Amino acid sequence: MTTDFAAALRPGPDTIDLTNDFSGRTAVVTGGASGIGNAISVVLASRGARVAIVDVRADGAAAAAAALPTAGAPAHLGLGCDVTDETSVARAVAAVTGAAGRIDVLVNCAGVALLAPAEDLDPGAWATTIDVNLTGTHRVAQAVGRHMLAAGYGRIVNIASQAAHVGIDGHAAYCASKAGVIGLTRVLALEWGGRGVTVNTVSPTVVLTDLGRGAWANEQGLRHQDEIPTGRFATPDEIAAAVLFLAGESSAMVNGADLRVDGGFTIR
Repeated sequence: MTTDFAAALRPGPDTIDLTNDFSGRTAVVTGGASGIGNAISVVLASRGARVAIVDVRADGAAAAAAALPTAGAPAHLGLGCDVTDETSVARAVAAVTGAAGRIDVLVNCAGVALLAPAEDLDPGAWATTIDVNLTGTHRVAQAVGRHMLAAGYGRIVNIASQAAHVGIDGHAAYCASKAGVIGLTRVLALEWGGRGVTVNTVSPTVVLTDLGRGAWANEQGLRHQDEIPTGRFATPDEIAAAVLFLAGESSAMVNGADLRVDGGFTIR
């Protein structure tokens, strides 16, 4: 018996959708009430997605969701959720699926940065950082991923950091947590990619959110800015643009990748 190797090759799509149209899609963004998460929520909503902003601050999530552009989508959702609490995560995911019937896109953006020299780092700060940034990402990805796998489609984008790739003074817990996010993402991509769910990360440099400006508008920040080949920090919309690509149809063959939006800082 001979094998028809040409016939055995699995075809890809006949056309690639380059419009970044998210009409009819539902996206969940954790940490979406402010900063990078809010910029991502706004961009997805502006392209037609129904966005569920999930944030530990329920009032902030509701206010941010109410301010999103509609672009013809049904009403956006703003939900309180603590990503360190499995019950809270399950409740939020159930609320989204109950209202929208589906989740097509998940962006894990909720995070904390509790900084100190390694020898002085409080054990509680270490535990909180790992629980929010790494375990929280897993909790939400697992809960949402089950729905995506059942549907045979999904896009998950986890926000990592340049700190996942290089050591940064005072960032022991943060670096460890974000490196863990990349490791987790690779495994999810390996296990779920063949079932229609792609999983990728975006690794930003310092981003000029209100929090970022407050933390880096000093001599240390200016020195760090000069270490970046492009000579500046990123804007929230630049991170949102990277997420938009990875969350869309045109990135179907991008799986388990890390997109560094760091101006070249980590190439040295």
